Amino acid sequence: MRSVIRITATKEEIKITINVEGEMPQILEELEAKMPRLKKYYNKEKTPIHIIGKVLKEKEKDEIRKLIAKSIDVRVSFGETSELLGLHAIKKTYESEIDTSETKFIQGSLRSGQREEFTGSIVILGDLNYGAEVIAGENIVVLGTLRGLAHAGANGNKKAIISANSIDCIQVRIANIVKEIEPTEVKFPFIYLNENDNIVVE
Repeated sequence: MRSVIRITATKEEIKITINVEGEMPQILEELEAKMPRLKKYYNKEKTPIHIIGKVLKEKEKDEIRKLIAKSIDVRVSFGETSELLGLHAIKKTYESEIDTSETKFIQGSLRSGQREEFTGSIVILGDLNYGAEVIAGENIVVLGTLRGLAHAGANGNKKAIISANSIDCIQVRIANIVKEIEPTEVKFPFIYLNENDNIVVE
């Protein structure tokens, strides 16, 4: 059974991301199983827990709060909209106009092992190097060379585009469509999906 809960920690908060495809019985079962791991994050300080991903009803939020409260006395908050990106969210696809969108600017290049996710568009003021990943709900623009993984329209938006100054990667992704990049492809790419759901590089 595929996991529906991901737990990450920062100094400011513990973030629990719930897969939008998860059903409440599985969510509660998995969360309860992961409570011993969650408790390890806590000593004296009570870092707040923020839950994002699946949009939950008030009753479902209460069930989660009660489950956490049985083991940890901590403040629990919920995101109001789904922010889950990546392949697990693509099954619930939608299209939206993205001529204007919220944009995250990343100064400098991304190195191998680095990963950036954002619900809007991402602009990289440098290179996306081998082993680095960028996952955007909308567009991806790389002002340098695109060598790593670029996944635009990760929430299923087939109108998203990828653009770069030059390209030297194995594949690109838009929504749930993957394209292997051939060595002969255009090196100053504008990448998008055509009306047949084929990725075009031109």
